[in-house]
Amino acid sequence: MFPLLAYTGCSVDQRLILITLLIRLGVVAAIASAVVRSRYFKSLLFRNEVRTTKQKIHLALFLSVPVALGVWVRAMVHNFSAADVAFESAVIMGVMGGRFAGVLVAVFCAVPEFWRHEWLAFPLDALAGYVAGAFREYAANREDIWSFSPMVDLSIYRWVRRNFPRPRHDWQVAFFVGILLLQFLREQVGLSFPGRLFFLHSQSFWVEIAIYAGTIAAVAIPIKIWNATRIELKLEEQERLLLQARLDALQSQINPHFLFNTLNSISSLVRVRPEQARDLIVKLASILRALLRKHDAFVMLRQEVEFIDDYLDIEVARFGAEKLRVVKDLDPLSLEVIVPSMMLQPLVENAIKHGLSSKIHGGQITLRSRLQPEHRLILEIEDDGAGMLVTDAHFGERRHYVRDGDGGGAHTEGIGMYNVAERLRVLYGANAHMSVNSSPGRGTRVSIELPLLQSDKEVSAASAIYEARSITRS
Repeated sequence: MFPLLAYTGCSVDQRLILITLLIRLGVVAAIASAVVRSRYFKSLLFRNEVRTTKQKIHLALFLSVPVALGVWVRAMVHNFSAADVAFESAVIMGVMGGRFAGVLVAVFCAVPEFWRHEWLAFPLDALAGYVAGAFREYAANREDIWSFSPMVDLSIYRWVRRNFPRPRHDWQVAFFVGILLLQFLREQVGLSFPGRLFFLHSQSFWVEIAIYAGTIAAVAIPIKIWNATRIELKLEEQERLLLQARLDALQSQINPHFLFNTLNSISSLVRVRPEQARDLIVKLASILRALLRKHDAFVMLRQEVEFIDDYLDIEVARFGAEKLRVVKDLDPLSLEVIVPSMMLQPLVENAIKHGLSSKIHGGQITLRSRLQPEHRLILEIEDDGAGMLVTDAHFGERRHYVRDGDGGGAHTEGIGMYNVAERLRVLYGANAHMSVNSSPGRGTRVSIELPLLQSDKEVSAASAIYEARSITRS
């Protein structure tokens, strides 16, 4: 005879419970896939980090309706316990939507549980949702939540590798252990009060391990499904922003004014310095090719710097070497790092157009790159031009500047700088930082901090974004 498995006072064969666990994973995957098809649900889950009470209620309702129906099915159909995922759903909503949303899921699912006289189900589900919400607040980086995986052995390995010899906590391991403790508490309460709580339990050690593993997987699967949809939305937004960046570059570089000035500079050099004129023609052709050919979303920093070199060489020829000086302080190791394409050019153009062009004696542009110990890349574009006053603004928002000679009037930053900030926000979330330090008459420094991405092969947009999202834990 096989060991018996108890739930709500009944006994079943252990083979049935193993089948139930597999079906339960299909149930949570089906529910997660169904609700994420709603555009409104995606806007609540992905785009509103700080949600109102009304939005939290709506978010909890989206998940609670199918979950509560599953509890009804489990209550009405004998030996179909796979439909009941109320406990796991409370944990999911707690960690994704906060403590209030997690408790709401428990409230909505309590009606069919009370109908079955399972009086202890609601307080335990509410506790699970509240604790999961507390874990959400405990997470230093929200990306840890999205990258949660049931493969805890890999998480422990990465934790040991990262924290030796400097120990630090790991949110994913802590959340993993927290779910196990909640499941253990649920079983112990259910064994102490038979018939008052739905739970699965076995006297077989290996089946009991499967029950705990099934709980972890039932929490992780919806997060993985929603994260895949989230990455897909980010890819679509990145493609739109990349296209806008290329269009902005075409409008600002390949326009009659730019071509006229460049060709005029070249024509003035044809007789006196034909070699330099020939070099400028080659560089102009390189710029045209780089802007018109199809780009991936990411390139190596080396390629981005080469594009900037061609652009700056033409600008130096236009303004004169005495008026536009270029200094590069680049860490050779940083040149192999993967960065978003067309990221530096709008910033360099902004420095020339707004910082140096108004100065009679010209000025200097400095490009810097360096690697940080915590797997970070720092990029800086600095000029000693007119400078500006910078008002407070959040990352990715349009900032307002006041420049000397503007009559005291403020104007909004250019599309190029805003586009760079917005693309960084889309690609890296809170794990990338862009700051502007400036003062009138002293120049401007734009600093960008990115997570470190390295590759020895061509990187697609999808793989680079996935790595950028995953590397937030390193």
